[in-house]
Formats: sequence, structure tokens, C-alpha cells
Amino acid sequence: MRAPGPLLASGRDADIFEYGPDLVLRRARRGRSMAGEARTMEYLRSQGFPVPAVEEISENGCDLVMERIEGPTMVEALARAPWSIRRLARTLAELHRRLHDVAPAPFLPAAPVGRGERILHLDLHPLNVIIGPWGPVVIDWTNACLGDPDLDVALAWILMAIGEIPGSRAKAKVLGLGRALIVNGFVSQFDRAALAGVLRPAVEWKAQDPNMSAREVQAMWDLVERSEAVA
Repeated sequence: MRAPGPLLASGRDADIFEYGPDLVLRRARRGRSMAGEARTMEYLRSQGFPVPAVEEISENGCDLVMERIEGPTMVEALARAPWSIRRLARTLAELHRRLHDVAPAPFLPAAPVGRGERILHLDLHPLNVIIGPWGPVVIDWTNACLGDPDLDVALAWILMAIGEIPGSRAKAKVLGLGRALIVNGFVSQFDRAALAGVLRPAVEWKAQDPNMSAREVQAMWDLVERSEAVA
């Protein structure tokens, strides 16, 4: 593999570099192998689900070269066009439904919470959706597993409701004002009572993630308490 180009973006545990005109290189920051992630993406692409095409992976699995999707993330799209919040909330809900309808891949591990046999992303929120030229594309398959679709949706609900908003203050202000609209628009597409039933175990698992800040962990537990009080 050749040396990557300039840094394009950074996530919680990986960096994205330019790798030619049509490719990017995703590099694990802590030496984590992405071989399983690449296998998941190849499988989903073969099933017609929108993910970037895998080009190459390094021998140690720490560098993953894949198709470059030109376009804004769903968060950036919301910042540019706040009036599209309800439409994008429906798009996100449809991506969840489409993923959960894909035939399960036997090589995926079981979900850390609950039971089920559907493919889950466990991080399918607006930051991990790129609005490409031919429609939305889902990225970052680090946590893919088999489990209960309600867990996947509940985690998206949690992360959208409490996640720290990246970018400028202006972007954060716009997205902060629209946060309730996209969260409610997304959750309204599903059985809210069923989701509330998996919130507590979902937070118990997610709170162990070292990438979550103390503020985010507290906000997750506040969301659980509010949901249980309403129920």
C-alpha cells in the first residue's frame, strides 16, 4: 500500500485520509484490525445495501482503502438545509429498516445486549450517513453484529439526543435547535414503547465506551430516566 494523502476527517477511533481521486484510506488510531469491518461492508454491498466499496486492506488490518463518497454527511446536510430535517429523519429510519431486512451474515458476532438475528450497525446516526450523488451511504461498520433491531434504533435515538455536535458554533447552534425535531421525527417511525424497553440495557453497554465523554454518559442516563418516568 502506498502512503496516504492529506487527512480528510477524524472520528472517535479512526482517521480518514485522501488516497487518490476516487478512494480514501481509513486508519485505525489504536491498531484495531478492520478486517471484520471490510468483510461486513463487502457482504452488505453484495446484498444491495448502500456502503462504500472496499478496495484493499493492509495485512495487519489497520488500514482500509475504500470508495470515496462525495457529498455531505447527514449532519452537514441538516446544517445547510434545516428545513429538510423531517425528510432526513425519515431517510435515516428507512436505512435502519433496510439494514434490518438484509439476510443475516453468519460470520457476525452476537450483539452485546439482548437477542436477535438481524444485522445491526449500533452507530447508525446522521454523522455516519453520507448523502452521495446517488443517495445516502452508510459508513463506519466497527460495531456491526447480529441482534434485535430495537437495540439499533434505540442507540441511534440515544446518540442523536445526547451526542456532542462537531464543527463550528454556528453549526452546533443550528443543529442544536433542530435536534428535537430530527430525534422525534426518527423515533416516530418506530414503536416508541418497544424502544423505551431497551434503552436502559443499551445505555449500560454504551456507557462503557471509552470514546464517550462524562457529559455524554450523564446525558444518556438522564434520557433513560425521562423515558422511564413517561412510561
